[in-house]
Amino acid sequence: MKTETISDRRKFFLTMARATGLAALGGLIWSAYVDEVTASQLTLRPPGALEEKDFLASCIKCGMCVEACPFDTLKLAKPGDNKPLGTPYFEPRDIPCYMCTDIPCVPVCPTDALDMKRVSTNNQLDINKADMGVAVVDTKNCIAFWGIQCDACYRACPLLDKAIYLEYSKNERTGKHAFLKPIVDSDFCTGCGLCEHACVTQKAAIFVLPREVALGKVGDHYIKGWDKVDEKRVQNAQSQTTTTEISKEKAIDSLNDMKGLLDD
Repeated sequence: MKTETISDRRKFFLTMARATGLAALGGLIWSAYVDEVTASQLTLRPPGALEEKDFLASCIKCGMCVEACPFDTLKLAKPGDNKPLGTPYFEPRDIPCYMCTDIPCVPVCPTDALDMKRVSTNNQLDINKADMGVAVVDTKNCIAFWGIQCDACYRACPLLDKAIYLEYSKNERTGKHAFLKPIVDSDFCTGCGLCEHACVTQKAAIFVLPREVALGKVGDHYIKGWDKVDEKRVQNAQSQTTTTEISKEKAIDSLNDMKGLLDD
């Protein structure tokens, strides 16, 4: 049989083709990884989870918290879930957190990515300290805001009249009915998602988001002068004063200045 030797030129092109293929494959894998990570902003973590950056650095993706959950609430992210692969999360509309008093998912964590201190009061486990997220009401599509009597989310809340309470107001359209509007208090809401799970609309009109996504941030520009605790928040803040030409004049003089308005 005749054997042909591969020329250096042909070897070069084969090597280049392989390298190009590997680079393209690596790019696809990397882009998929980036997509999974960047989608994590809306991921709801188990009780006691550290801040997302610290959680991702600490979680070893062992799945022990998932195994410990008696309600199958927790899931491990798999390819296509648009979440960091192998990390635990839950979807309240599917299965919410049922607020177990012994919080079995937290003590089994071997790396403290789920930190018992974050769900404890006086060294005792306290599920009401959980901060998985906060519920947000879509007032345009919540039927209670239409005037239809519904208190499904309110009744489902484990912190009744704390995390969710009802605000009563007159229905001016009918003149004889009342609105029973669900109001979420973010100081008490744990983000368990029982309200979202119970919502009667086709797509839940109350849903849980991570706290940093759902809530605004006042910053150091405003302070509750009547609240001593809030004063501590800005005790190290520094003020800056910007001076412009117009600020050199008194306010009344600036308002009365007609310069340029009377010129032809």
